[in-house]
Amino acid sequence: MQIALKVDVDCFRGTREGVPALMRLFDEFKVRATFLFSLGPDHTGRAIRRVFRPGFLSKVGRTSVVSHYGIRTLLYGTLLPGPHIGRRAGDILRSVANAGHEVGVHCYDHIRWQDFVAHKDADWTRREMQRAVDAFEEVFGHRPTVHGAAGWQLNAHTLALEQELGFRYASDVRGRDAFYPVMDGVVSRCPQLPTTLPTLDELIGLDGTDETNVHERVFAASRVPLPQGHVYTLHAELEGMKLMPVMRRLLEQWRASGDELGTLAATFERIDLRRLERREITWGEVPGRSGLLAIETAHAQA
Repeated sequence: MQIALKVDVDCFRGTREGVPALMRLFDEFKVRATFLFSLGPDHTGRAIRRVFRPGFLSKVGRTSVVSHYGIRTLLYGTLLPGPHIGRRAGDILRSVANAGHEVGVHCYDHIRWQDFVAHKDADWTRREMQRAVDAFEEVFGHRPTVHGAAGWQLNAHTLALEQELGFRYASDVRGRDAFYPVMDGVVSRCPQLPTTLPTLDELIGLDGTDETNVHERVFAASRVPLPQGHVYTLHAELEGMKLMPVMRRLLEQWRASGDELGTLAATFERIDLRRLERREITWGEVPGRSGLLAIETAHAQA
């Protein structure tokens, strides 16, 4: 089985602590992954607005947000100023690329993107994406080639801008295989490589699943054959910190099964772009996660 490892880096603490820890773990298993960075200010504390979202409180109760993120992070953007991740942690970001991992854009301001992008216009979306691209270029000295939307949230303007800004491929949605995306009449030639597997925070606390056995649920899901293999999204704040033992067990299982672990770039290089279908992006629910996410439809567009 071929499995791409996509690391979403959401906050300052995850960048400083989770990213180096994951790099050490990946070095131990001799694998390379795709790291997608939040590049602007860490405003994690502003996520308190989500308290009124259906399912949010139950998810917080299951996954112990305070223990994963820490009190200080949960105050950024409210009682404490949010540190600018690209400027404060640029050395760490560059060390990821220097170690041979793929690097790309997650967002500029994680909370602002995840909470608002679905209903924003073209100008707002352009400003946010351009800020992220500029911050990436300031850190790495070149433009990004891969984009992965924060919280699996986007709008049709995002798709148009991914193509315009020169991204080779993106991983913005949940789905089953690669496709050319269509949304609200916008057709993009920037392929989507969707997340195919459930995440740890979606599974922990449901149906008798806890930190001791959640890796078995993810591994079982990864046994389902898919045309381009699987994409597993992990988080620097979770698998890179408190849930590191779970990530280790999961890597051990994949290695023991002879699975090929790598980057989104490696998956993209295996795809015959001439055979990709156009598919609509819609909104839907994912078990264990609050709110609506961008999801690949099962039917192809003409």
